[in-house]
Amino acid sequence: MHGVASCQRGARAPGRHRLRARTIPRLAHNGRVNASDPLAALSALRTEEGSALLASLASYDPADELAVATRLRREHPADLVSAALGQARLRQRAAAKFGAEDAGRMFFTPNGVEQSTRRTVAAHRAERFAALGVRSVADLCSGIGGDAIALARAGISVLAVDRDPPTAAAARANAEALGLADLIEVRCADVTDIDTSGYDAVFADPARRGGRGRIFDPEAYSPPLSWAIAAARTRPFAALKIAPGVPHEAVPEDAEAEWISDGGDVKEAVLWFGTAPGTIRATLLPGPHTLTGRGLPDPAVRAVGRYLYEPDGAVIRAHLVAEVAEDVGGGLIDATIAYITSDELRPTPYATAYEITDALPFNVKKLKALLREREVGNLTVKKRGSAVEPDELRRKVKPQGPGAATVFMTRTAGAPAMLVGHPA
Repeated sequence: MHGVASCQRGARAPGRHRLRARTIPRLAHNGRVNASDPLAALSALRTEEGSALLASLASYDPADELAVATRLRREHPADLVSAALGQARLRQRAAAKFGAEDAGRMFFTPNGVEQSTRRTVAAHRAERFAALGVRSVADLCSGIGGDAIALARAGISVLAVDRDPPTAAAARANAEALGLADLIEVRCADVTDIDTSGYDAVFADPARRGGRGRIFDPEAYSPPLSWAIAAARTRPFAALKIAPGVPHEAVPEDAEAEWISDGGDVKEAVLWFGTAPGTIRATLLPGPHTLTGRGLPDPAVRAVGRYLYEPDGAVIRAHLVAEVAEDVGGGLIDATIAYITSDELRPTPYATAYEITDALPFNVKKLKALLREREVGNLTVKKRGSAVEPDELRRKVKPQGPGAATVFMTRTAGAPAMLVGHPA
């Protein structure tokens, strides 16, 4: 990426655009619309006929799509039916991120569903902005408006910017559908054209996917991370959403870095400016539970004790395993493995605890015999630092019986090992 930042969420948007009313095509007098044109399809779906058609598909089963389409085309133009069915499928996919109620009222693009921030994560970030006293945010690379919606619901006025016309049109439609149009202004433009000087804060979510899939080099983001950091430094407060695998050395000294997980799945990392420079955090949702780095050295390696703690992925990404180990009075089972062991059971939201019944050198035959003896049929296989594939291991040990167990395929003090236990 050179020169101009793009922040393009859609698949086909050229260069720079400004979204005006006339760029959204109206239905022709015969009610027909080109369903392959995203702007035309969105416009059609927002008419009285299109809205009613979408509402009728709220709970349809995609497995019955052919029969449903055949029936609906008797009463509606074929292209409108195709557009409605496509949007209904996107709404069903989006329910996991936005909740069924919001998703059932919103409009999506395929990339918008894939790349949008989960509602719980966006709400957490919006609450942090609100707690800082932020009343206005320039949301650069806004996509279909997921973060803008959360910010507006926190009482913050938002300028939502995306250069892809169908994406920007969807963001505007979503602000209107959710009753937030008074707080969200949508602008279809290149983010480098935006004057953010009148806003308390900047939020940027650079595109991290390209034609070949996920982008790992921060300077290949669209816009590049260096551009987003420069934009962040122009305002009193800023937050930049980045990939959770970002190297720690790429975090600027004047930024706070926060890794966020939701329901145990790591969702993103965020660089905060104007908050606590140099601070490292791991935030777990729901909660939230936030663990702050204390600059501890790596924990010592010790023999496997009665309990094994599996830190949350956000804790691991934030390099805060040492903080959890100190909190539970434990050490590592191996210098390179993020499993903590202790003889004490200390409740913590930052790790899942297991009681270990057996610690064995790696040997599939011995494991199979042990599981047969314990009558274990419900077997959970976890791995860290092991080449063993869980499905392959299950086929080899053939678990049978009413019992349940968890086996960790890992290393202890550098040697392949099997730890058998159950949730504490």
